[in-house]
Amino acid sequence: MADTFAQARGIGRKRVSTLVLNRGSKLDDIAAGGDLATGTFERAMLWLSENWPEGAEWPAGVPRPAFQTEAAE
Repeated sequence: MADTFAQARGIGRKRVSTLVLNRGSKLDDIAAGGDLATGTFERAMLWLSENWPEGAEWPAGVPRPAFQTEAAE
């Protein structure tokens, strides 16, 4: 998923990891069998959905989170 995003944007996995998770090595850690909290995963998926490159296809079989709207005051 992140690698597809990186390729579509022309950036590396570490840069995506920094943008999404504020830690450049986290996606490499996950790819090597590491873990992350559910809330972090949900925030990352929402960030990717909201920032997905126009014209790039969202990966098949990966549910896309709905955009968040700010609550009315």
